[in-house]
Amino acid sequence: MTTEPQVPGVVVERLPQYLRALSHLQEIGLEVISSQQLGEFLQATPAQIRKDLSYFGRFGKQGRGYSIPNLLLQLRRILGLDQTWNVAVVGVGRLGRSIISYPGFEPEGFRVVCAFDSNSQVIGQMAGGLLVNDFANFREVADAEGVKIAIVAVPAGVAQDVIDQLVEAGVKAILNYAPKSTIVPNGVRIQNVDPVVSLQSMTYYLNPHANGEVGEAEA
Repeated sequence: MTTEPQVPGVVVERLPQYLRALSHLQEIGLEVISSQQLGEFLQATPAQIRKDLSYFGRFGKQGRGYSIPNLLLQLRRILGLDQTWNVAVVGVGRLGRSIISYPGFEPEGFRVVCAFDSNSQVIGQMAGGLLVNDFANFREVADAEGVKIAIVAVPAGVAQDVIDQLVEAGVKAILNYAPKSTIVPNGVRIQNVDPVVSLQSMTYYLNPHANGEVGEAEA
């Protein structure tokens, strides 16, 4: 009995980058691309691209490259983007309202269908065309709307409690914008989005100390 090789998380995280690059290349009229050309476009090695794609099958022919339309079709299938995913937003402050109103989700297969908050002054208002529901009613509303994914945009102090309640309600995929690390059980996927952390990693490259001007650290 053979088992399918487990796909490393870093490979899965690179697939959307391939998808976006290929979509752009198709828009400018390309139909076929080699791993060398795609690697140059993405600043990746051809070997990495071939190895990443090999986890999911064979998509190109040696010497002929990849059919861009076919590879796009296969990547969308692999990523589950051959269907539309209904999304809930929890937390309707400034960030939450911006997320609800963002026009880039639906063309990529994600439809924000409901919004929630615990603030009585916000509940019942409209945000981006959606009625803000009481978070206490999350399970009922989310079940009715067929929600599979939740985006969390709440203050750090309540993030873990909110995520615990989402998990209890059966949500298996969470995008967390709260600036706090959170814990989820096995079987639940969570992605943390923290622009401050991203900025901090970039300043390393702007810092002159990054060029070897720091003294030796003591153990």
